[in-house]
Amino acid sequence: MHRASNTSRPSAAVTMQAMRRLVRVLVVLGVVAATASAQGPTAAPATPTPATPAAPVTPAAAAPKAATTSSNITGVLAKGGQFNTFIRLLKSTGVASQIDNQVSNGGNGITVFAPTDNAFQSLPSGTLNSLSDQDKNALVQYHVVSTAIPMSQFDTVSNPLRTQAGSASPGEYPLNVTSEGQQVNITTGVVNATVANSLYSEDSLVVYQIDKVLLPEKLFGTAEAPAPAPLAPAKKKGKTPATVADSPEAEASPDATTASLAPARLTTGGGLAAALALAGVWWGL
Repeated sequence: MHRASNTSRPSAAVTMQAMRRLVRVLVVLGVVAATASAQGPTAAPATPTPATPAAPVTPAAAAPKAATTSSNITGVLAKGGQFNTFIRLLKSTGVASQIDNQVSNGGNGITVFAPTDNAFQSLPSGTLNSLSDQDKNALVQYHVVSTAIPMSQFDTVSNPLRTQAGSASPGEYPLNVTSEGQQVNITTGVVNATVANSLYSEDSLVVYQIDKVLLPEKLFGTAEAPAPAPLAPAKKKGKTPATVADSPEAEASPDATTASLAPARLTTGGGLAAALALAGVWWGL
């Protein structure tokens, strides 16, 4: 009985020690749990969001270059104030927009010879109305050269100039330019015109004022030579028989005078012979 009691004591001691350890472990776990709840849940690291690439900037489409007032042919002429008829022809034939397009596209430039309103008024009545639409277009194109020619270069151009009307061959649309000092003359074969002044000048467009409408040979023929002066009637020598007969004071010709004196001489001679014959008879008695 006594031995059994001693054996149970060590077993109880071991059990107590195990219980104490368990309590300690539970206390430690409780402290850890309390500390963790006090600190709050640890925020999960944020997942980096990839940056959205910026949309590429599309360059704005270049707007077509509009013809500015400075290079607009009708605008240049309107500022001159005395080219209304030529402006109307440029618009009605479509040559105005053609010139503006050529100027904006670059190239060798354009030269325009612009007749004034007075130049058109000096044309024979009905000149423009007698032309067909095609001929009017050719007439306007005849005032346009597909090269920008500054005033200083007129003395170096090669004649005949080729205009936008067509061939520069004789009888077609030839245009000859001569320069003497500050004066520039233009010859078409029909009319002679003079450059009055420069209305506008830049690399792509040059506009000159001229005093006459340029009339091409193709449409108006060559200039007619002035008619010779009528010859004076030839003077007739001497007088006509009618004049002599009708004139009471006309002098008799020598032959007529001799003929008129012959009967008188015969009459005088006959009287003398008769007197001598009578004297001989008387003497014989």
